[in-house]
Amino acid sequence: MAGRPPREHPGSPLVVQRGKGIEQGMIFDRCAITFYLLYLQTDENSELAMSSELSHEYNSTCYIRYVTGHEFKNVRKASAWTQAQAAARLGVTQAYLSMVERGERAVSSELASKAVEVFEVPATALPLTEYKTHARDAGFFQSMLGSLGYPGFAYLRGSVRLNPVELLMEALDSDELDSRVTEALAWLPLAYPLLNWDWLTANAKLRDRQNRLGFVVELARQAAARGGSAQLEKEMANRVAKLEPSRLVKEDTLCRESMTHAERAWLREHRPKSAEHWNLLTDLTVEQLDHVAI
Repeated sequence: MAGRPPREHPGSPLVVQRGKGIEQGMIFDRCAITFYLLYLQTDENSELAMSSELSHEYNSTCYIRYVTGHEFKNVRKASAWTQAQAAARLGVTQAYLSMVERGERAVSSELASKAVEVFEVPATALPLTEYKTHARDAGFFQSMLGSLGYPGFAYLRGSVRLNPVELLMEALDSDELDSRVTEALAWLPLAYPLLNWDWLTANAKLRDRQNRLGFVVELARQAAARGGSAQLEKEMANRVAKLEPSRLVKEDTLCRESMTHAERAWLREHRPKSAEHWNLLTDLTVEQLDHVAI
């Protein structure tokens, strides 16, 4: 495609899936808006698979710098907007938008930035900043999960959203989590498989949380297998495999540091194989995840 950026920046592959059971707008990497526009052009029952070697930083400007007038036209049509309607929403004249769509005018960064606001952008495109530890209570995690669409907290759905990768990292970095929140963690990579995995993995390793992450993603893989989604199962298995070399020998809990010595001793003998593999003291299994389904 003419005008595309060079493919020389290492990063995680993207797989865009549109199909039954995946809510529209739940599966895109942060700021990979070009891929989002291409996604909107596919019909409802198709699957579009793409790969990218663009780094996290490189992705942040891909759409604004490289979207073409032709793609602009296609996403407008996918949104069922007339040229006049789109122009009004974008704050430009219909004549100008017409020239942009015909390639007679370049897509300016201002117009591209406005399009990010006008066209509904998924939660994974919400801004990410340098990770910092926050003191969060159970209500925060419950409301954020509800806002992102988790069925178990649907009654808490609100307008404020957090990027799901940031929410997952904050949860994994917690010393204590409400058990219902812990059970919801495997839902996040299933509902949003195109999380910014590079950002998540790097921050998990910095905080020695990779065992918690590996276990949660393994639960997600098992849930995908139970739900019959071979593509998601393969994606989760690939993520688990990439975390394997960084697995820590040190014993940890799944966000239950207040556990007594007696509880720890019991779990060492009764935890599932996957928890033992990731050196975690937890009895959580995929069978307990009532709201994690494909």
